[in-house]
Amino acid sequence: MSNPTVYDFEARNIAGKDTPLSDFKGKVMLIVNTASKCGFTPQFGGLEALHKTYASKGLAVLGFPCNQFGSQDPGADGEIAEFCQVNYGVSFPMMGKIDVNGPAAHPLYKWLSAEAPGLLGSKSIKWNFTKFLIGKDGQVIKRYAPLDKPADLAKDIEKALAA
Repeated sequence: MSNPTVYDFEARNIAGKDTPLSDFKGKVMLIVNTASKCGFTPQFGGLEALHKTYASKGLAVLGFPCNQFGSQDPGADGEIAEFCQVNYGVSFPMMGKIDVNGPAAHPLYKWLSAEAPGLLGSKSIKWNFTKFLIGKDGQVIKRYAPLDKPADLAKDIEKALAA
């Protein structure tokens, strides 16, 4: 692929349906690896707030459950979906559970990590709730650490939506 964009990838949604990310073409995307049993799990509430505030303006929040950090998302996709809905009212798209690091890492995450390395150039995802902001052109704008609260991303999201 010459100069790939996020639209060159697809992922299975939490209901098991393959979803081309080109379905989100022209939108600003916030891609987050999530976990149901993590200290950062309450960020689902903040992510849902961003979704409710900006979806009508062109933001797509996508959650990717991952069990690679402290086994903090051990459930099956159906259990994860129910947990997110019941506890945080999540209405943004949740994808099926994936690996974000290592040889079995999802191709999307291999690309995201290469496009926006973390601290000291690290390509690996350090923990749950690492966030990637993607512009309308399908390119990575910025990578955010798990400690970055969803509300703190609002200014960058507004800038990307206005671009």
